[in-house]
This record gives sequence, structure tokens and C-alpha cells, in this order.
Amino acid sequence: MSDTRLVRVWRGDADDGELVDFRVEVNEGEVMLDVLHRIQATQAPDLAVRWNCKAGKCGSCSAEINGRPRLLCMTRMSVFTEYDELVVTPLRTFPVIRDLVTDVSFNYAKAREIPSFTPPADLAPGEYRMAQVDVERSQEFRKCIECFLCQDVCHVVRDHEENKEAFAGPRFLMRVAELEMHPLDVADRVPAAQDEHGLGRCNITKCCTDVCPEGIKITDNALIPMKERVADRRYDPLVWLGRTISRRRGA
Repeated sequence: MSDTRLVRVWRGDADDGELVDFRVEVNEGEVMLDVLHRIQATQAPDLAVRWNCKAGKCGSCSAEINGRPRLLCMTRMSVFTEYDELVVTPLRTFPVIRDLVTDVSFNYAKAREIPSFTPPADLAPGEYRMAQVDVERSQEFRKCIECFLCQDVCHVVRDHEENKEAFAGPRFLMRVAELEMHPLDVADRVPAAQDEHGLGRCNITKCCTDVCPEGIKITDNALIPMKERVADRRYDPLVWLGRTISRRRGA
């Protein structure tokens, strides 16, 4: 069974653009990426859209549908009624290259700012040991496919371009949290989380968790625990006293 739907797609580049209307056939079981491919095949062969696996695992086909960040390949057309307006636009937080393709290099720059896993110097490869509970905690964060939907929806950078230099965004604050919680990582990442990656700018609205296609509880399991570690380190008087005594004993 098929019907014809009106789909409005943003066309343009970094300098100018507009929404263009397409009437396109939609078949039962299709996703939005199928519809865009049909538009490419029948009406707009130069339509630019980024995609790769079409299985919700590469994170390439990120865009916004009716203003909500989504994966095009995981958004079934059946979730929209015949009365719903369908507007497909590029990720708003990042510069447009052409049509639905955006420049997400901001995210790769932030990734490079985070020091890599730092194991104990006295452990050789093959000697690492972890408890299962620690494996499970880290595994949730490792499910990230780097679609950058959480980065796109985070209003700290979405609505304030000036924050980008000082704020890593939820995806990379989650990476810092993953390493900080890793029992074999010996680097102290708490000061950097606050001072270099902008953890204090996050006001835990949970919008990043809401759009994550992998269902990662970014806010509850990564950002809030890191905020608690920062608060304990800087503002808990007992922790401050213990660290002060330890420093004096080591002097």
C-alpha cells in the first residue's frame, strides 16, 4: 500500500537556502531515508544527504524532522499521520555544507581535546582486570554511534554559538565520564571536566538523553555523576579536609 505525501526539504548551502516542496510516493514500511532517496531518484538528483549503513549504527544520516533531531534511517513514515507536516532540515547547531549535509568537524575537534585511556604504568597489556559491574557501566557509554544528535539538541551550543569553544557537549562529557569511572584509568579527569570541557554549563535538561537513538542515559548516568564528583571535590568540606591532610602528609 502506498500514498503520496508532501515533504518539505531544505535546499541550499552556507550562504542561502529555502524549503522546497516535493510530492513523493510513500510505501508501507519505509523510513524517511527511503523517501529522500526516491526524491533523489525521481525529482532532485543533486539533493545532498549523508548516509551509510541504513541500519541505525553509523550515525551518518542525522537531520531534523519537524524540528526534532533524528536518524533518517530509523524514522518510520508510519509514525506520521496523513495530516502531519513533514519538514526535513539539516542539523541546526552545525554549519551547512549543502542541503541536509552539515559540517560536524566541531565534534572531532572536541574529541581530540580529551586525553585517551591512561592505564596504570605497572600493568602490561593482557594484565587488565575489571569487575563485571564496571564492564556493564562502561558498555552503556560505548554504545554511542556518534550521530551527534545529542550535540545538536543541546541548547548550550544550539542557541549560543559563543559557548562552543568552552563546551564539549554531552557526547564528549560522556566520554570524560566513561574514562573517569573506568577502574583502570589513572588520570584525574575531574578538574578538566569542569574547567576545560565546560561541565558546569550543562543544566541537565535531559534533552540529550531524549534524542539518543541508542537509549543511553547520558544525563543520569554520565553528566550528573560527573557533576557530583566535581561538587564533592570542590565544595564538600570533609573531602577538602581529607585532601588537605593527605597533601601535608605527603609533603
